[in-house]
Amino acid sequence: MRCQVAIIGAGPAGLSLAMMLHRQGIDAVVLEARDEAHVRARVRAGVIEQTTVDTLTELGVADRLHAQALRHNGFYLRFDRHTHHLDFHRLTGRNAFVYGQAEIVADLIDARTAAGLPLVFDAADVEIGPTDGPTTEVTYTVEGRTHRLTADFVAGCDGFHGVGRTRLPSSVRTIERVYPFAWLGILARTTPVTEEGMYCAHPDGLSVHSMRGTHITRQYLQVPADTDLADWPDERIWAELRRRSASDDHPELQTGEIFDRSLAPLRSVVTERMQHGSLFLLGDAAHIVPPTGAKGLNLAVSDASVLSHALGVFYRDGDRTLLENYTDTALPRIWQAQNFSWTLTSVLHRFTDDPFDWGLRRAKLNRWVASRAEQEALGEVYLGLPFPTPWRPE
Repeated sequence: MRCQVAIIGAGPAGLSLAMMLHRQGIDAVVLEARDEAHVRARVRAGVIEQTTVDTLTELGVADRLHAQALRHNGFYLRFDRHTHHLDFHRLTGRNAFVYGQAEIVADLIDARTAAGLPLVFDAADVEIGPTDGPTTEVTYTVEGRTHRLTADFVAGCDGFHGVGRTRLPSSVRTIERVYPFAWLGILARTTPVTEEGMYCAHPDGLSVHSMRGTHITRQYLQVPADTDLADWPDERIWAELRRRSASDDHPELQTGEIFDRSLAPLRSVVTERMQHGSLFLLGDAAHIVPPTGAKGLNLAVSDASVLSHALGVFYRDGDRTLLENYTDTALPRIWQAQNFSWTLTSVLHRFTDDPFDWGLRRAKLNRWVASRAEQEALGEVYLGLPFPTPWRPE
């Protein structure tokens, strides 16, 4: 089979890139190692930037999002038993949207399927050939049969442990910061404690309270990195969530059925060169941010916007300049998101037992709730910086 772009990975990066290319008349084949049911069910980020929503709207895949998403003006902060609302909409006129990643992926899958465009699930043993020639061969296996795909370009959208990263030269440096804690996450059938997501900064560690609708909550606890989920029965989780979120101005946190739990170690990763020859990395294949601030999915769509624009110019004008500058164009926004995530992570989490550390964190929290300038700076990034090259249909 022959195509212009082979896309490996059917997550937000791969599927949004495929849609952007389709709208420009560029043919792509999407390969996904997992089955469709698994891809549709993956629980990931739920806070979507205004910039990302605007892009999905332009792509024509946001009807269900606009009908079902919760529109948030900002988020809540709770510390010292008091609750504060950071209303970024009041300052910027923009919003964040609560709409699960699985829903965005489902919308993109449905759109691609309805258009009759190639999307291959259960693509096992994916291998990428040399990427320094005029074309690259990608091989994969479906139901025991090997297939060969010849492409002008390959987009590695298959995550940090995917095959895309294996084709980078060993000289490409990856910068990484590993944190000494993890997030223990739950999905529960309970009513959200506040109208919008809330970060509770407590001397003993962070708790996070967000939602997946009006009757399902997504909540997290900061726990040590070596935590065993088996040591955290439902009763212990609820007790600790209630303790860290206790306040004098809101009712006590509601408990209920926990129907999903997970453990996510926190780390920050940036790959300094996101391309090699005809290979380009997007999303988690190129960078990882901690969940604090919910930037991962939004960065994936931003990467897709940058690469799709460069590919559009190449196929229209034969000009490779934007392709050659893909990394340099995408990285500044990635570092802005890393900085934002690090700022929230360092202020909201407990790193040490030193009481001086908690004093510094409380000082910053008090600045956030008292200063309009601080809130404007937070809101600008939280609601979504402009994409470096906004996607537009040609």
